[in-house]
Amino acid sequence: MAKSNAALVIVESPAKAKTIEKYLGKDYRVTASMGHLRDLPKSKLGVDIPGGFIPDYQPIKDRAEKIEELKAAAKKASVVYLATDPDREGEAISWHRKELLELPDDKVRRVTFNEITKRVVIESIQKPRGIDMDLVDAQQARRILDRIVGYQLSPMLWTKIRRGLSAGRVQSVATRMVVDRENEIRAFVPQEYWLLDATLSVGEKKEEFLAHYYGTGGKKKELRSEEEVRAVEEAVRKAPFTVAAVRRTDRQRSPSAPCITSTLQQEASRKLNMTPRRTMSVAQALYEGVNITDQGSVGLITYMRTDSLRISQEARDAARDYIIGHYGREYYPPTPRVYKTKKDAQDAHEAIRPSNVALSPELVRRDLTQEQYRLYRLIWNRFMASQMASAVYDSVSIDALSAGHLFRATHSAVKFQGFTKVYDSGEEDPELKQRPLPQMSQGQPLGLEKLVSEQKFTQPPARYTEDTLIRAMEEQGIGRPSTYAPTMSTILDREYVVKEGKSLKPTPLGETVTHFMTDHFKDVVDLAFTAHMEGALDEVEEGKKPWKSVLSDFYTGFEKELNEAEESLKGVRIKVPDEVTEEVCDVCGRNLVVKSGRFGRFLACPGFPECTFTKPLVIEMPGQCPKCGSRILKLTSKKGYTYYACERRADCGFMTWDVPTKDNCPDCGHTLFKKSGRGFKKPFCVNENCPSFVPEDKRGYPRKPAQTEESAKAVPAGEAKPAAKKTAAKKTTAAKKTTAAKKTTTTKKTAAKKPAAKKKTEAKEP
Repeated sequence: MAKSNAALVIVESPAKAKTIEKYLGKDYRVTASMGHLRDLPKSKLGVDIPGGFIPDYQPIKDRAEKIEELKAAAKKASVVYLATDPDREGEAISWHRKELLELPDDKVRRVTFNEITKRVVIESIQKPRGIDMDLVDAQQARRILDRIVGYQLSPMLWTKIRRGLSAGRVQSVATRMVVDRENEIRAFVPQEYWLLDATLSVGEKKEEFLAHYYGTGGKKKELRSEEEVRAVEEAVRKAPFTVAAVRRTDRQRSPSAPCITSTLQQEASRKLNMTPRRTMSVAQALYEGVNITDQGSVGLITYMRTDSLRISQEARDAARDYIIGHYGREYYPPTPRVYKTKKDAQDAHEAIRPSNVALSPELVRRDLTQEQYRLYRLIWNRFMASQMASAVYDSVSIDALSAGHLFRATHSAVKFQGFTKVYDSGEEDPELKQRPLPQMSQGQPLGLEKLVSEQKFTQPPARYTEDTLIRAMEEQGIGRPSTYAPTMSTILDREYVVKEGKSLKPTPLGETVTHFMTDHFKDVVDLAFTAHMEGALDEVEEGKKPWKSVLSDFYTGFEKELNEAEESLKGVRIKVPDEVTEEVCDVCGRNLVVKSGRFGRFLACPGFPECTFTKPLVIEMPGQCPKCGSRILKLTSKKGYTYYACERRADCGFMTWDVPTKDNCPDCGHTLFKKSGRGFKKPFCVNENCPSFVPEDKRGYPRKPAQTEESAKAVPAGEAKPAAKKTAAKKTTAAKKTTAAKKTTTTKKTAAKKPAAKKKTEAKEP
């Protein structure tokens, strides 16, 4: 128990408080403030712009009890350590606490933890510093900028377009990027091109291999029309094929850098199907501390809001020892890997890595939830791989020449796994999937077995997904590590953008708002201007620029645009066009449109109020119906359960609870399905005539049988607890049933003895 006059350490969350208190001991009392205690008021702008951008910070009303509790604790403490997150936001929260609790400078110590381990916590407490006002000012500038844009621009959107809309410095730019990509797709004009493949044979055994048309004269050339293809086919059929060149090289592939905030969100979205917001929530728990068997609460990863690729020497040495000890000396590179952080990164913290590499994912798996385990495994694997040797591939390339036309065949085989033994990006090398090439030498004659041509058309750029949009924002300098996840959530929650599968598609509302912003507030949605503002905020953080001058520079142009827009839009109301679908009204036959309500988007007849027909919004899924080849739709039952059915409904009859995927079965070509639910589920084929067909009882992963009391003793306590809880729950349920049965029997006996009391007894029953 902490002493009455012990030093007080204020953190943000109870989980972090629990972990840190364990490390510091009885001389310290650690408490959590549960987030922000002071902020700008919600009911008004809260910024005195004419007075010099003076913010009006107010204590948060529903945090009054916590504020009083902290004030009392701070008075008793000999010294107060403010231990919020190590970034701008965390620095500002510490400053707000100092001001709100009226703490004198000589009593306040600022400490930060890049990782919550005993060594780092104790070292940080022993080396406190003062509050960095440059960081605080950078956060204040961002907060006030966003408040000005939100509170002065959003009301205009309400009056000119629709109530409840919002605008923001980063969210508006992100929405514009999605809208611009959609406009590129609409404006795209497909270009014809052709593929030409030759099946060639070599040697007496006529060993066959496939070569793709490359070009002429050693230069790459694309075949643009059927006439060009036929001319090449005619020429090579008349002339012999020979081996023009054989090249065999060792191709090296280097590992990716360890995760930073943006790449963590991208990888988690792509590999784990986790939203950016969920990714950061799970990562926060891993950072703050998880109860590990025999170790208590342990912070498993370093701070997860970072754009730096820097790794401490201690972490690099630990990774080296682990790699050599577990995989072998050949898996460690000749020189340690160092990754260069991009020029405009803040570089305040290390890259995201495990706090202790010895705690491998499998070692702590039983103590983590499924999401925590999968995300920790991703972080651990990618960090370890980033310190490992390159993968080496035996790459063979063969050029076949006929009538001046060059055909090329390539193949790669893994020669040394290197870092891929631990982690791979998941992007398969097409050369690895091809059949090995026969042995041949330069000048050797080849036989032409078959020519196959195929017409193709260039495809429009793909829609953004959450991970590719975050990557694009990072490349453009839009936002910072702490803003990516909330930005994605905002544009989806406001229905400026919707998800179709994983793709982000702008709604008519999102396009209308973006066009309005582009016409009247060019700077707010200009990518270069927004990136410039981020750079200006970085200069404030570095102490190179006064924060109020950044606000003044921005507001001069913004106020002018605001006044001009108000003048030009007097009496104007902008209509959001309906999103017309191919679904037809069951009553009047009109094409249904998408509407939004309290419970989300739905389909409605445009003939309202004459026709009031509505129905749930259907979502088209990837793949095709295994019965008739039509579209598969995602639907919701009357009880709210999601299922998947053929668009022809009763005419076809196909329906399943399993989720269709974008992949096809390699044996029969039918759409593969997977079990619903979070986490990775192995796809399976539902075609009963396919050799890869998986019966319904063998789909997905079977659950482990519940442990008996005898078997539970043989496994660690961490694994036995769930079974024990389950058993206890069953016993409780059984006890309740027995008690209920006894009560019923007693009631019946009483009723039999006293018929007159029957009505009274029934009235008391629930």
